[in-house]
Amino acid sequence: MKRLVIVLGVAAVAALTYASVAGQSTAGSPVFQSPGGSRLRMLLEQPAFGGTEIEVGELTFAANSDSGDHQHGATETFYVLEGELEHIVNGKGTKLGPGMIGSVRPPDKVRHKTGPAGAKALVIWAPAGEAARVTARWKRVE
Repeated sequence: MKRLVIVLGVAAVAALTYASVAGQSTAGSPVFQSPGGSRLRMLLEQPAFGGTEIEVGELTFAANSDSGDHQHGATETFYVLEGELEHIVNGKGTKLGPGMIGSVRPPDKVRHKTGPAGAKALVIWAPAGEAARVTARWKRVE
C-alpha cells in the first residue's frame, strides 16, 4: 500500500508539472538512441522545468529488448502507453500493459524486457539528473 501511495504521488507530481509547462512544445526535444535501438525523447528537462525535482521522457523500447540488470540514482517510474513491458525489480517480474505503472527506487536492481511488439512508456525520474546518466552511452539522433 505504501508503495502504491508513493507511485501515485510521483504520478501526481508529473501531472502537475506537465500542467505548469503544458504550453511548451516538445518539437526540437532531444532524442537519444541506445545501442540496442530503444529511443528516449526528453519531454521535460531541468532547464524547461526550472528545477531539479523531476525529468520526464517518452521511452520507446525496441522489440525483444532486454536492458540487463542495472540500478538508478533516482526513483524511476514508468507509465506504459503501448505494448507490454516486463518490469523486473530485485528479480521479481511484473508484466505491465497500457495504463499500468511500475516504479523502482535506488538502490534496487531493475531490468526492462519487451516482446516482439516492443513498448512505449512515459518515464519519470525524480529527482532530475538521471536522464544524463542513462544517455551518457547513447547516441543523440535528433
